[in-house]
Amino acid sequence: MIPTVAINWAVVEPILPELLLIGIGVLLIGLDIFVPRQRQVLPWLTVVGCLTTLAMVVGSRPSVAFGGMFLVDGYAIVFKSTCLAGVILTTLMSEHFCRIIGLRQGEYYSLMVFSAVGMLMMASAGDLMVLYLGLELMALPIYALVGLHKTEQRTSEAAIKYFLMGSFASALLLFGMSLLYGLTGTTDIARIAELIATLHLGNNPALMAALALLIAGFCFKVAVAPFHLWTPDVYEGAPTVITAFMSVSPKVAGFAIFGRLLFLGLPELHEHWGPVLAVLALLTMAVGNITALCQRSLKRMLAYSAIAHAGYALLGLLAGTAEGLAATMTYLIIYLFMNMGAFGILMLLATPDQPHESLDDCKGLASRHPLAAAMMLVFLFSLTGIPPTGGFIGKFYLLKAAFSAGYTLTVIGAVLFSAISAYFYLRVVRYMYMSESQQTISCSFSPGMTAALGLCLLGVLGFGFFPGPLLDWTTAALAGM
Repeated sequence: MIPTVAINWAVVEPILPELLLIGIGVLLIGLDIFVPRQRQVLPWLTVVGCLTTLAMVVGSRPSVAFGGMFLVDGYAIVFKSTCLAGVILTTLMSEHFCRIIGLRQGEYYSLMVFSAVGMLMMASAGDLMVLYLGLELMALPIYALVGLHKTEQRTSEAAIKYFLMGSFASALLLFGMSLLYGLTGTTDIARIAELIATLHLGNNPALMAALALLIAGFCFKVAVAPFHLWTPDVYEGAPTVITAFMSVSPKVAGFAIFGRLLFLGLPELHEHWGPVLAVLALLTMAVGNITALCQRSLKRMLAYSAIAHAGYALLGLLAGTAEGLAATMTYLIIYLFMNMGAFGILMLLATPDQPHESLDDCKGLASRHPLAAAMMLVFLFSLTGIPPTGGFIGKFYLLKAAFSAGYTLTVIGAVLFSAISAYFYLRVVRYMYMSESQQTISCSFSPGMTAALGLCLLGVLGFGFFPGPLLDWTTAALAGM
């Protein structure tokens, strides 16, 4: 007789979305190996699987699993949904881009799905060990994705740089976590906060060292200056679709654990980490926006833009309030749509023999393809923060939260750097609408790319005109914290 194993569904239910994604990843590999003639269904299978997972996440009931190590709360649901939306948009764009550059698709989609599993674990981490496991599960597939296009020499260089710098950041995080564990005797994030208050560790030098190491490690992961040096080279060297993915979903997951650890585990130290994040936010906005001014590569310009937007997102965290954290969550959701949209237009310019990533390739785009130019115009206006786009709404609430928390000089700096960013964003608009085309580049909209750009446009304009539901959702998500 074959023994039966009873499954306790109450224990398994909180991690069902992650288990489903793992199954989808394995299925994608199997189909690519055993049914190679059906590879065209892989992106659509990935989209359907991620949409099913997204529905499960949104419908999840608040719960605590594995002794508090895995949390399913409103905060986790918002970040999980945002990460999955990034994977879905990337997959829709990949259906077009991977065919253009001739990238093998089986392992590509499975690696992206496995990386998404790590992101979901990070968003639900209630323990330092789960946090670190999720972080590595997210990062390792991305190292492979960056170097997957083997015929491009620069992708191999980018993958090595990303792997080395990512390993260094992980070491910093582990060192900081070990100090926290040594001081408190626990890896439970909520319990750490209790013990810091009970044992009066607020001014302990070892705790300050742990805080510094943790902040440095997280800043590496979300590309905050001065820990951003890997970002431009890696973003430029990776295939454009991977760059778009890296600039959104991993960054969102990084901010998820950044916010949970600071707000849930180290609230007693806000007087220390608040001013530090204020300085880092200003430095990041300065480096990102000023360096982007002199870039001739549109892809590299968007890389520095991504650095600057990490600085904007920090404005909500440094406030140390629920209003600030909700503003960061709101901004990251809007950033997902406007940044993915801008990279999507860049992918439309690519041809099998040439990536067409320079600013000169945008000249005369409005005459060659008015629809693509019009969408790029909306995405760039949103990245600049011009109303009535979603980017304006996101920046407004970030600045409001930081100002209410007393960081007036930081807010003034953010406004000035946002004004500087208008130059290099609107320069692309000038090239598209006011310059003569030097070459003939046709933009072909595949079904996946059309759907992805349509969703991005809807998100940017929809949240710009009707931000209320999004703000209510992110605010309500913090009720459980």
